Amino acid sequence: MSPIVLLSFLIGYFAVLIGISYFTSKGSSDNSSFFIANRNSKWYFVAFGMIGTALSGVTFISVPGAVVNSSFGYFQFVLGNTVGFVLIAFVLLPLYYRMNLISIYTYLEKRFGYWSYKSGAMIFLVSRTIGSAFRLYLVAIVLQRFIFDAWNVPFVATVAICLILIWLYTHKGGLKTIVITDTLQTLFIVSSVIFSIIFIASSLDLNVVQTFEAVKNSSYSKMFFWEDFLGTKSHFLKHFIGGIFVTIAMTGLDQDLMQKNLSCKNIGEAQKNMLTFTGVFVSINIFFLSVGALLYIYAEANGIDVTALATPDHLFPEIALNHMAMIPAIIFMLGLTAATFATTDSALTALTTSFCVDFLNFTKKANHDDIKLIRTRHMVHIGFSVVMLLVILVFKIINDDSVVNAIFKAAGYTYGPLLGLFAFGMANKRAVADKLVPYVCVISPVLTYILDSNSVEWTGYAMGFELIVVNAAITFILLLVTSKPGGGMMMDALEEAERGPKVKQTTY
Repeated sequence: MSPIVLLSFLIGYFAVLIGISYFTSKGSSDNSSFFIANRNSKWYFVAFGMIGTALSGVTFISVPGAVVNSSFGYFQFVLGNTVGFVLIAFVLLPLYYRMNLISIYTYLEKRFGYWSYKSGAMIFLVSRTIGSAFRLYLVAIVLQRFIFDAWNVPFVATVAICLILIWLYTHKGGLKTIVITDTLQTLFIVSSVIFSIIFIASSLDLNVVQTFEAVKNSSYSKMFFWEDFLGTKSHFLKHFIGGIFVTIAMTGLDQDLMQKNLSCKNIGEAQKNMLTFTGVFVSINIFFLSVGALLYIYAEANGIDVTALATPDHLFPEIALNHMAMIPAIIFMLGLTAATFATTDSALTALTTSFCVDFLNFTKKANHDDIKLIRTRHMVHIGFSVVMLLVILVFKIINDDSVVNAIFKAAGYTYGPLLGLFAFGMANKRAVADKLVPYVCVISPVLTYILDSNSVEWTGYAMGFELIVVNAAITFILLLVTSKPGGGMMMDALEEAERGPKVKQTTY
C-alpha cells in the first residue's frame, strides 16, 4: 500500500470531521454546549456513537490478535461487560440524573466531602490520560510505519499532527460535535469489521455459511474456559466477574462515557441509549473475534509466518496493508483510525470538562459562559493535548509491547479506588474521614499490587481481570475502618441534592 494513498485518505478523513465540527459548533461554542451538549442529544446518536468511544485501536487490532493465545475466551469478559452496562443503566444513571450532575465526581463531594471529591476526579484525570495516550500510541506506531516513515517524519511529529487534528474539530463544539462525529466514526468501525470479514472470506474462497463453519471448526473458537480455577487467569468466572466491575468502573464511573449519557434529555432516553449500546457492543465484539480467527486461517493458508511478528497486535495491520489489495487496506485504515480517534477526541473533551468543573469550579461561577471562562477552557483543552503527547513519548521510550496487553489490568489498579469510593457511598450512610481518603486511594492499589505479585506463591491463585474487585474491596474496607456512624450534614446535603428539581432540569 502506497504511503501517499494512505496519507491522502487520512487527510480526507479529517476534512470530513472538521467540516462536521464547523456546522455543529456554528453559533454555539459556549461551555454548556461543550460540556453536556445543552442536554439535547438524541439517545440513538449517543448509543451508536458510544461504540466508537468504548472501543479503540487497541480493541481493533489486539482482540483479533489475541485469538491465537486465548481463542474466543475474551467473550467471557464481554458477557460480564453486558451485566455491568445493565447495572449502570438502572443504578448509576438514575442517581446522576436525580442529582443533575455535569461531573459525576460531584457526587463524592456531596456524599463525603472536599478531599474525596478531588481524589475521585484526580483518579479519573490520571487514568483517562494514561489510557487514552496509550491507545493513541498504538495507532501512531501503525501510522508511522506505513505512512510517515516514507518521508522520515519523526514519531513526535506524527503524534503531534494527530492531536492537532483532533483539537481542530473538538475545541469549539466539544460534546455537541463529538456526539455526531462519534456516530460517523462508529459507522466506519462497524463497516470496517464487516467488510474485513467479507474480504478475508472472499480471498479464502468461502461463502457466508462456509465462513461461519470455518471459524466454528477452527482451533480458535473455544469460548468458555472452566478448567483450573485457581491456577489460570482465563477461567470463566474470573473473566465474567472482572468484566462486570471493569465496566462499572471504566464506563459507569468514567466522566468520558457518562458525559454522553448525561447529554440526553432525560433518564428514560439515557437508559434506552445504554441498553441499545449494550446490544451493539456485544455483536461487534463477536465480529472482532471472528476477524481474528479468519486472519490466522488466512495466514496459515498463505504461508505467512505469524511467529515472526513482534506481537500478535501486528497481525491485522500486517495482513491488511501488506498482503491484501488496496480497498481492503483502506477499509482497515478507516476502521483503525475511527476506533482510535473516536476514543481520543471524547477523552480530551471529558478531561477538559472534569478539570474545568472539578478543579476550576466553572459551575460555581456567576456566568458560566463568560468569555474568560471559554478562553480558559480552550487553554485546558490544549494543555491536556500536550500532556497526552508527553505520555505517548514516554510509552515510546519504554517500547514494551506487553503494556498493550495489560490495559485492563492497569485499569484495575487505577479505577479500583474509584469503584470502592462509589460503592461505599451507595451502600451505607457512614461518614468517612475525608482527609484520609487520598491516602486510602494510594494505599489500596499498593496493597493490591503486593497481593497480585504474590498470590500464586502464597495461595496458588492466579489473579486475572477480577483484580479491580480486590482493589475496590480493599478501598471499601479501609474506608469502613476509618469511618464513623452517621453522615451528618454531608448526608443531609446529599439527600437534598438527590431529591433535586424533578420538574425542570437546568441545562448547566
